[in-house]
Amino acid sequence: MRRKKEFLIIVLFLVLIFLTQNVEAQTWQATKRLTWNSGDSWYPAIATDSSGNIHVVWEDNTPGNYEIYYKKSTDGGATWSTKRLTWNSGTSAYPVIAADSSGNIHVVWIDDTPGNYEIYYKKSTDGGATWSTKRLTWNSGDSWYPAIAADSSGNIHVVWMENTPGNWEIYYKKSTDGGATWSTKRLTWNSGTSAYPAIAAESSGNIHVVWYDNTPGNAEIYYKKSTDGSATWQATKRLTWNSGTSAYPAIAADSSGNIHVVWYDYTPGNAEIYYKKSTDGGISWTTKRLTYNSGYSAIPAIATDSSGNIHVVWHDNTPGNREIYYKKSTDGGATWQATKRLTWNSGYSAVPAIATDSSGNIHVVWFDYTPGNYEIYYKKGK
Repeated sequence: MRRKKEFLIIVLFLVLIFLTQNVEAQTWQATKRLTWNSGDSWYPAIATDSSGNIHVVWEDNTPGNYEIYYKKSTDGGATWSTKRLTWNSGTSAYPVIAADSSGNIHVVWIDDTPGNYEIYYKKSTDGGATWSTKRLTWNSGDSWYPAIAADSSGNIHVVWMENTPGNWEIYYKKSTDGGATWSTKRLTWNSGTSAYPAIAAESSGNIHVVWYDNTPGNAEIYYKKSTDGSATWQATKRLTWNSGTSAYPAIAADSSGNIHVVWYDYTPGNAEIYYKKSTDGGISWTTKRLTYNSGYSAIPAIATDSSGNIHVVWHDNTPGNREIYYKKSTDGGATWQATKRLTWNSGYSAVPAIATDSSGNIHVVWFDYTPGNYEIYYKKGK
């Protein structure tokens, strides 16, 4: 009788776990497909504004060459409007997006229409209805892979990698007048390749930039900070000393001034997601490994919300093809909830981007090959 009772307790416990996991899983809405194109739709980026509107950009070769497209939702992702943003003879690619505290929308991308890749910028002051365009670089080399942030004062910050010096270095631009004029700074002088930067800007005026650099012989993560709105920059800080490749960092700063960095790292023998946090403005850092998978976990993206929660997404081929996964911390990165798988597709789901809104909603976009060509998909969580 006692064994039967113990067995029933165990069964009830397992049922409770199952139900809890199901309830938690239901906080994510059904996936929404955002594009139906004859060409490939790639590399989406996402931002939300103070009114809760969602803004998405991506590159699309449906017109015959890659152009930049834009979608907006004013009802929390239920419905979307679409605009084509570029009509160029060259390739327009790798768009990124930010919204400032006034609701203006800022987009940067690369374009080889001039004969080499340069950075271009678009701005909308009316919620995406109309857009102005500006070319930001005139270089002899290629300017590549921009990242963008807007701070609460309305300043716009852009970083990118550029090979004009003969090797890839990190450059930075800032506008204090809503994109009308820009100042430029070179941030690195390295013998190796400095690549794929990411940026975060705080309301205090602090600016944080991360990238990876193979100057030590393998790729490692590096960090740079400005405390005076980019007038000066502190000495570069190396964040990793690993035997494997550490690459493609992403960065976010929370409302308390803590800095959060994620990247993928080959040190364990396969690509895994790692996380670092600084509570003292980048002076010291703690490290956590976030994934332990048999497959390839890569290209993470990170966002924080108004409650201080940290949200990370990435793609992982452990199931046999690449799928989108998610992880959350509610205690500032000290502990992390169990990993959630967000997609179950027959095709290739990859390179997610993430944003949060003031209501605590989580918005994720990625590209997916399930339809037979690459299309943009979206998922919303709470």
